Amino acid sequence: MTALILKNVCKSFGQVEVLKNIDLEVEEGEFVVFVGPSGCGKSTLLRVIAGLEDATSGTIEIDGKVVNQTPPAKRGIAMVFQSYALYPHLTVKDNMTLALKQEKQPKNEIEERVRNASQMLALTDYLDRRPSELSGGQRQRVAIGRAIVREPKLFLFDEPLSNLDAALRMNTRIEIANLHRSLDASMIYVTHDQTEAMTLASKIVVLRDGMVEQVGSPMELYNNPANQFVAGFLGSPSMNFIPAATVGGSPEHTLGVRPEYLRINGAGRLDAKVSHVEKLGGDTNVLVDVAGANTMTVRLFGQHPVETGEQIALDFDDKDTFLFDAGGRRV
Repeated sequence: MTALILKNVCKSFGQVEVLKNIDLEVEEGEFVVFVGPSGCGKSTLLRVIAGLEDATSGTIEIDGKVVNQTPPAKRGIAMVFQSYALYPHLTVKDNMTLALKQEKQPKNEIEERVRNASQMLALTDYLDRRPSELSGGQRQRVAIGRAIVREPKLFLFDEPLSNLDAALRMNTRIEIANLHRSLDASMIYVTHDQTEAMTLASKIVVLRDGMVEQVGSPMELYNNPANQFVAGFLGSPSMNFIPAATVGGSPEHTLGVRPEYLRINGAGRLDAKVSHVEKLGGDTNVLVDVAGANTMTVRLFGQHPVETGEQIALDFDDKDTFLFDAGGRRV
């Protein structure tokens, strides 16, 4: 069954259109990530699905039922926020069980759900602690556990890792991926971080200015972007864009080439000057200035003795490039 169907969903705040004719389907068991720059509408779309905001027009269907007029608590969803939103005076166990008690679930059912969720998230030893006695990563796991015990039809995550440091972000990302595999649940996850999108999603929805730019698996979008925006947004370091005329092409077009497909070659087509070198150990990122183009990045595997200020030549295989017209559309 399809877990979620959005049909022509629009949302306006006064005269400002934030979401414009969103059509989307999320299948059962899919992990769908909404990604895009700040202000693109991704969190607003999540809140409309949750019922925290009303859609101006269009329909929202969850588990086969139109829920536009259904309050959030009865939509069969559970939401995990960026801010954790835990009650500071309650223990971990009480935070996780509060919604179930309000629903008047049987006591033995509540105990079993909490036991299963706490084991899954390694929280068993922390059930009697309060949020102030936990680390940021542990508090986020409690927030996730509170969602799990509700056994929702749809999990909604709103930038849940943005308050964590880099190491915790990676660990918690792995935990969420493992959680999805073990629960086989439908999940929608909002982030501005394209690395999170690429590593977590079975399907990515790229949003810009309240509209869907492209939908597909991470590798589909990476290898076959529909336009220049998607091509530049996904990938780290991001895709390089060169006026096609720089390499003998049409002045109306822009050439895109990913950093890993550029190579330093004494007989290359592009003359460049090294402006900065990022020596990462396993990789070396070489930032270069090319006449007539923006700063470009060359990604080299391993360690390379390239120095700032050095004059180099770059080349690439034509088969590894993308061509975009003046409107940014893929040619």
